[in-house]
Order: sequence, then structure tokens, then C-alpha cells
Amino acid sequence: MPASLAFWLATTAAFAQTVSREQDIVDLRLGQRVMVDDGSCPAGQIKEVQGSQMTAEGVLRTRKCIPRLGTKKR
Repeated sequence: MPASLAFWLATTAAFAQTVSREQDIVDLRLGQRVMVDDGSCPAGQIKEVQGSQMTAEGVLRTRKCIPRLGTKKR
């Protein structure tokens, strides 16, 4: 993997949007990642919702718990 691509991938999490409910995500684009702080993941983790695949109905969402980076913002 080229170094510039690795740097880009590492910094995308820093620019990800954070919402408190998954219903607040209105227009999820293909490849976009949104952090959802709804308490559904174990302590020290946050839910990541990603627009992962284009379907006939729109963008397919995938969800997973990832380590929380930094401090929690209110």
C-alpha cells in the first residue's frame, strides 16, 4: 500500500462525523463513515456506520464497533 494512501486512511477517522442516533444519518454516501454514539457498543468503543455498497434501493449500510479514539465530546 502506498504511504500516501495509508496516511489518508489513518486520517479519515479523525474527520468522521459523530451523531447520537443512527436515525440522524440522512444521506449516507458510498464510502462515507459516520460514528454513532448511541451506547450500543461495549465500553471504550463506538459504532461506525459505513456506506459500503450500492444497491437498487440505495447505499447499503454496514455497522461495526470500533475502538473509541480520543475523548468523548458533548
